[in-house]
Amino acid sequence: MNLRAQRLVITGGSGFLGRALARYFSGRGWEVVLVSRSRPTGQVPARWVGWDGLRQGEWSRELDGAAAVINLAGRTVNCRYDAQNMLDIYTSRLDSTRAVGRAIAAAAQPPAVWLSSSTATIYRDARDHPQTEAAGEIGTGFSVDVARRWEAALWEEPLPQTRRVALRTAMVFGVGDGGVMQTTDRVVRLGGAGSMAGGGQYLTWIHELDFCRACEFLIAHAELEGAVNVGAPAPLPNRDFLRAYRAAWGVRVGVPSTATLIRLGARVMNSEAELLLKSRWAIPERLTRAGFTFEYPQWAEAIRELVAEVRRHGHAGL
Repeated sequence: MNLRAQRLVITGGSGFLGRALARYFSGRGWEVVLVSRSRPTGQVPARWVGWDGLRQGEWSRELDGAAAVINLAGRTVNCRYDAQNMLDIYTSRLDSTRAVGRAIAAAAQPPAVWLSSSTATIYRDARDHPQTEAAGEIGTGFSVDVARRWEAALWEEPLPQTRRVALRTAMVFGVGDGGVMQTTDRVVRLGGAGSMAGGGQYLTWIHELDFCRACEFLIAHAELEGAVNVGAPAPLPNRDFLRAYRAAWGVRVGVPSTATLIRLGARVMNSEAELLLKSRWAIPERLTRAGFTFEYPQWAEAIRELVAEVRRHGHAGL
């Protein structure tokens, strides 16, 4: 495969996940192009092209002849769900997905595969059994509606030469600026990470390396199309998740919090309590059946390795 055929275009790629993918794929000989509104921070082994997430332009031409495109664009959901933020969340996801679809449709040599972000939050609050791609039950509410519309936008354009995969991604844990651990580490180390609202809600997670490896696997496996759960195979209840997190940092005490306190804290922090209270129990059935193996299938091992990396290098510069 020549260098041109190995081009990977990552739209919405200036954030934590885009930079992680750029490091991973460039290390395997790919030419990586990050398409985003702003230049990525730090040293990133990729070429940057600007866009507005809506209109066609110079960035569109990067898709012509590319081997694959990964769309990560979308405003963060870590905010209050007021009218303006809800509109911004919808439009940032739907407009960017549609823009990528139009660019692929116009390409003389369209990419063979398009991986586009979705979320494991699409499933209902599940505490009785895990949710798979085949048997999972779609939930209700704003965040679920965003996910459903986001996935629908992926399929709007007729793209006969491009395979499409909706990445129903879990919470990705890794070391670097903009990653979730910049917030969660602080809470754990200050002793605030006790069981939340009883701790029975499940948390689906994935190590940064396995997220990148899963994307590589999906690009390579032409039989995989449609929705794919991208999370480690062993989600666990909030209480157990936080116990292992505290142990990795050597923190003995974690102050528990009630649902009422979490709702109050979320309002003060301009966030939503749903991010902590909803039970997300999704397992990667399609990935594992296709033969994908995880480097970090268990949370205790994953968080020990990540904390060790933080101790060695910190977050800065990644």
